[in-house]
Amino acid sequence: MGAGIVGTATSWHLSRLGHAVVLVDPCLASAVPEASSQRRLNGSTASLGVLMGHAFRRSSGRGWRLRQQSMALWAAWVSQLDHPTSPLSLQTPLVQLAASDEEAERMRQLAQARQGRGLQFLEEPALPPAPTPWPRPGHGALLSDQDGRVDPLALLRALRRAFAAQGGEMQATTAQCLERSGAGGQGRWRVITANGDLLHVDAVVICSALGSSQLIEPLGHHRPMEAVLGQVLELKRQDPQPSWENWPAVLTCGGINLIPHGDRQLWLGATVEPGTVGDASLVSAMKTLNNLAPAWLKDAECIGQWQGLRARPQDQPAPLLEHLEPGLILASGHYRNGVLLAPASAEWVGQQIDSSILTGS
Repeated sequence: MGAGIVGTATSWHLSRLGHAVVLVDPCLASAVPEASSQRRLNGSTASLGVLMGHAFRRSSGRGWRLRQQSMALWAAWVSQLDHPTSPLSLQTPLVQLAASDEEAERMRQLAQARQGRGLQFLEEPALPPAPTPWPRPGHGALLSDQDGRVDPLALLRALRRAFAAQGGEMQATTAQCLERSGAGGQGRWRVITANGDLLHVDAVVICSALGSSQLIEPLGHHRPMEAVLGQVLELKRQDPQPSWENWPAVLTCGGINLIPHGDRQLWLGATVEPGTVGDASLVSAMKTLNNLAPAWLKDAECIGQWQGLRARPQDQPAPLLEHLEPGLILASGHYRNGVLLAPASAEWVGQQIDSSILTGS
């Protein structure tokens, strides 16, 4: 249930394991858009696709393990998904600018501890010269050679194509209700869809973000999630003979990502706003990078703007990866890391299903 990046990635992975998979989501009625535009999108199509695994501050816990697992899988996934009709690539590196001497020291320590993971601290004089100057708070930066981004729209197209090629079935409808099957039924679960179909299945995997709760609440599973809105700007530079030479795939300044695309354009985002209504003042602050933006960025023309909703679990860390009961699996609430954690989440679901088949539970 749910054809965002996590749901589609999980469907593709399960089909590769030999399972017969039906992917259910009304968004499947439309092709994945070629580019984002001025509209509200879901979490996947609104995402910037940033992969920050190795530059993650923590070095223990579930979040760290999931990031490391995904980063170990991404190169192989992109290689397997890349196709002439749905090209896909990893874009690297990622650079984080330090906002203070204290943050710079933490970055130095992190780079020292993770030299084998492609991390390097850049002192201020060592920042590469560029025709288009970076924002420079003056405290140096952390360079991560292996982090970066993957285009989420290209990823969705590649996943859909690969899933269909594996024989996966896609239904453009809504799952309205889940019911446990009685003894002797066809499969453990019945899925009732909005178009009147009744699906008999052995397992249900719920990846429906904010829609997940309404599917599991009637079954006695309380996993509330809240909406967190993010706004993104598409900017066009006005300075003459612009160049992105020596720019990383992702430059992060004060928690805001700057991502070049095309000769004169870039994406800038994203805000973190509780609720479902965007705040225009936060967009203005984002464009100035809280007064750290160089003149060319302040003068850039806004040619597009969009916003998306992320699902953040309440009172629990993201994401929610739970085998709720036999054949009922929750892989949702990834908050801002759905693209990054898609490979690890898909592998976890595959392990749960294979384990339940072996044990009969």
